[in-house]
Amino acid sequence: MTNALNPHSKEQPSTYFVQDRSNKEEMTRLKLQDQLITTAMGGVLPEQTDTTRFRRILDIGCGTGGWLIELAKTCPTCQQLVGIDISKRMVEYAREHAYDARQDHISFHVMDALRMLEFTDGFFHLVNLRFGSSFVRTWEWPKLLEEMRRVCRLDGVIRLTEPAILTQSSSAALLRLCALLQYAFFRAGYYVENTPTGITAHLSRRLTQFGGRYIQVHERPYSLLFQAGTPSGDAFVEDMVHAFHVLQPFLAKWGALPSDYDTLSQQALEEMHQPDFSATAEVLTTWASQ
Repeated sequence: MTNALNPHSKEQPSTYFVQDRSNKEEMTRLKLQDQLITTAMGGVLPEQTDTTRFRRILDIGCGTGGWLIELAKTCPTCQQLVGIDISKRMVEYAREHAYDARQDHISFHVMDALRMLEFTDGFFHLVNLRFGSSFVRTWEWPKLLEEMRRVCRLDGVIRLTEPAILTQSSSAALLRLCALLQYAFFRAGYYVENTPTGITAHLSRRLTQFGGRYIQVHERPYSLLFQAGTPSGDAFVEDMVHAFHVLQPFLAKWGALPSDYDTLSQQALEEMHQPDFSATAEVLTTWASQ
């Protein structure tokens, strides 16, 4: 395995949908989202029946490092866990988080996954990517998947987890905001079509089409319910509040920012604090065994 890019280098240009990744609010949002999704899905690898075979793991677009650190805590058989992210600030945060958690067999590196995964062939037992649609455009998936295949062992697993755009909620304002985000995703090239499942409907096909050696492709859908008055419901609302702020420039860039955005965001916030608030998020995990 090669060394990562120089940790003291400047931030690399990023295709991530939040352009200012040094934004403290985005750091907070990502940490919240990481914990929220992992908990709601039932753990870090809920669909995998035998996690003991994953001794070397790569997490692409690791962000704040929460998924990888939680994996280290819950899967003691993991020997080497590596997280990569294009953001130097994210990597520095993840390193501090891993140090505080006393997980010294985790390493985090600055790396642009869309250019090349700087690891030797067949090194990892598991190559993981969650919420890749936040930075991978539709035309970039083939090369990225080929790189994921290359660094994965012949008996290893490649795993993708992606959310659909929210379409079920008691908050009409929240659903309108989600529809705007969907439109921006499509215009920016992250979605194949302008539908709530603009990426999730294509995950298995992409693994099959670009996998080369893949012999099995599996899917597991999740319906994650968030309700008022529950820990997950409260965390969801907090995550959305941060999202309203950090995603505003992205919506503006792609012509999806309405003139009443502030009013709409405030209306969504009020509706999400109602005692009968609920929202259901659809998430899909697709994995391929070579």
